[in-house]
Amino acid sequence: MGTLIQYLTVVSAIVLAVQSQPSFMEYIERRLSAFEDRITLWYDQTQRYSSEYREFKNQILALVDGLDKEREEQRNNLDIATSRIDRIERELDYLETRNPAPTCVEVDDKILEQTVEKAQEKKQKYNKVIECREMIANIKAMKIVKKLETTSGLWTKDLLSDSEKVYVFDGVGNDTVYEFARLRDLTDFSGLMKAKKIKLPYPWAGTGHLVYKGFLYYIRNEPQFQVIKFDLRNKTVTDSAMFPAEQQIPIYSLSPFNYIDLAADVDGLWAIYATKENENRICLARLDPKSLDIEQMWDTPCPIENAENAFVICGTLYVVYNTRLRSRSRIQCVYDVSDMVTTEDAPLVYFPKRYGTHSSIKYNPVEKNLYAWDDGYQIIYRLAMKQKSEL
Repeated sequence: MGTLIQYLTVVSAIVLAVQSQPSFMEYIERRLSAFEDRITLWYDQTQRYSSEYREFKNQILALVDGLDKEREEQRNNLDIATSRIDRIERELDYLETRNPAPTCVEVDDKILEQTVEKAQEKKQKYNKVIECREMIANIKAMKIVKKLETTSGLWTKDLLSDSEKVYVFDGVGNDTVYEFARLRDLTDFSGLMKAKKIKLPYPWAGTGHLVYKGFLYYIRNEPQFQVIKFDLRNKTVTDSAMFPAEQQIPIYSLSPFNYIDLAADVDGLWAIYATKENENRICLARLDPKSLDIEQMWDTPCPIENAENAFVICGTLYVVYNTRLRSRSRIQCVYDVSDMVTTEDAPLVYFPKRYGTHSSIKYNPVEKNLYAWDDGYQIIYRLAMKQKSEL
């Protein structure tokens, strides 16, 4: 109560002082007038800034809307261009199959006869080795079986068996192989949970392995490159061999984790590799499946640059190429050990879809399918075949 009385006394004193000094009131009024002027100026500036902000906002919205329309237009143009490219590729494939390139070089009869005789001798030599006479005509269908998280890997069946088992090498290096009793178990949503784990005595490297007549042939990279033959029934190593090539380099520039890529067809077991001394060209070797000895080697004209993978059908090496900026994979180089097919004779085959890079492609001679791993997708390509033409 005493504090309130003191406050009222002070206020009364101030009021009396103000009333007794008119000049102080004038000062207060001038200050208030100045404050009002500043508030009015601030209000005008705020209104102007707000108007300019709204105009700027409308301009940005118009530009964004224009960019969205332009992007949609570019996307439509890209889709149209892609469809035109696909149509042109199909038309080129059709024209190549219907209109083979005619020879335009005149050769002396004697030279021609000698060339034919040499070719016949080569054929007779390799006919004892290569009995199959089929080659790829085109890819007639594809089936996406599953997609795993791992970008690169390998999946395959026993390439010369009617077994339903499926084998998965998840990644480019490990010591465990996943075995599925049938394809349906792999396609299940449980991922790799339904698989039987096979622990290998040595870790595998790359994606160049295969299952062939009940045996797993895989590549070991320690202390140097070895081919390991593993009995899947007894879970034991039955044989191993050092690969005889020196100064090996990656076979495919787009799959640099592969130094040896094993392949199999009805005529036997093959190894695809590359060395520094071969001027960046892919090499091919025929292996004895029992002893793993190399029976013969070939230097192919197929370049390593932009190659992503390869496989062998009836003694013919098919090399799949792509580009650094991912495009559609295509078989662009063909080498036949029996000299019955050349790259010029073989059709330019494009794979149906574009995802990334094939980290592995395995040919199954029984089903005439390719088992491929493309950017995490497990894919089956169904092939249309034709007979090799006699040269």
